[in-house]
Amino acid sequence: MFETNLDATYAWLGLAVVSVATAGVAASFPASPPPDADGVAYTVDSVADGEYPATAEHGISADRIRLTDGSVSLGDERGTARAALDAPRITPVIRSGATANVTTDARLRRVLDGVPPDAAFDDPASFAAAAERARATDPEWISAPDRITVRRVHYGEVRVTLVG
Repeated sequence: MFETNLDATYAWLGLAVVSVATAGVAASFPASPPPDADGVAYTVDSVADGEYPATAEHGISADRIRLTDGSVSLGDERGTARAALDAPRITPVIRSGATANVTTDARLRRVLDGVPPDAAFDDPASFAAAAERARATDPEWISAPDRITVRRVHYGEVRVTLVG
């Protein structure tokens, strides 16, 4: 009456192994999704595709960001997310202190922050040259700000979309 059925022992042992494996798989899932690169890309595209000067901001919940001509990537401990940009060329404006290697022309930063381009640059040619130099830098991961600003600027015949 108190004897152990050998089949029941194996069934209980199998159930215990499956339970531990299921708990391990569930614990390996991230607690939250990776950062929202699609939302940032939508904000950049909505400003850059416009015909008129415009400015927009988008909050970022990521530790690092990488801006290229065709994409925006965000990353943190939860993972990395990348979204393609439909907009024509963007000009990344890297703030000082974000990375040791690269810093964008401070005048571009002032324009991104709201200063008219004719107050920061002598002429449209110098504005275009500064934007071209900023686009020529190799994209790399930098620490992400809390908010990203996108500004489409016209100065003479020069049309530039600043992102930073």
